[in-house]
Amino acid sequence: MSALIARTGRHRQRYENDFRLVAGCIPYRIKKDGEDDTVDCESRLELLMVSSPDREDLVFPKGGWEDDETIGEAACREALEEAGVKGILDESPLGMWEFRSKSRQNSCSTEGSCRGYMFALEVTEELETWPEEDNHGRRWLSVGESFRLCRYEWMRRALNVFLTVLSELGKYEMKEDELTELDATSDDAVSVADVVMGDHQIRSPSCFLKSSGSQQLGGESYNCIVLG
Repeated sequence: MSALIARTGRHRQRYENDFRLVAGCIPYRIKKDGEDDTVDCESRLELLMVSSPDREDLVFPKGGWEDDETIGEAACREALEEAGVKGILDESPLGMWEFRSKSRQNSCSTEGSCRGYMFALEVTEELETWPEEDNHGRRWLSVGESFRLCRYEWMRRALNVFLTVLSELGKYEMKEDELTELDATSDDAVSVADVVMGDHQIRSPSCFLKSSGSQQLGGESYNCIVLG
């Protein structure tokens, strides 16, 4: 069992115009495709998703943004609590999506409305135990598997933006077989144009992340490295 303790309750939860503010991330690693790290081995993009009890689908780590932390620290904390990973967070948000909490999906009121800010997190450390491991298992997946198993449409849209950003930065280019796998899940994947023009439009976040931070969690501190 992890010595770290996950935060509970919503007494420090941030709200904006009746929207609960949520921070999350897409944890990833670029792994050599082979048993060793020789230059002849192809690199492969893998994404980390977490499970929930009694469900087959998966989500990326996310949770409430609290009033004693920056939004980047909140995203790092959720990755640690739900998936047991630490890493380097890109301070440029992938975007902001509005959605309803799972308990209010069919409600006509504004209650349960959320604004979720998603970030890219390059994983540098994977803990053997983590605070919410009893409720959240973790799985490294290919891009195609991530689209197929992702529970929420808005998270798939965030994943599309993530892939575009990674390509534009020159950090990773999808391989032919990966594109073929992705094409096979075309019903789940959405085009980049849909990401911008669809129901969950990207908004410009009105927040700033400091260049680095340290957050207290269960009496222990962890470092969140934030890239500008």
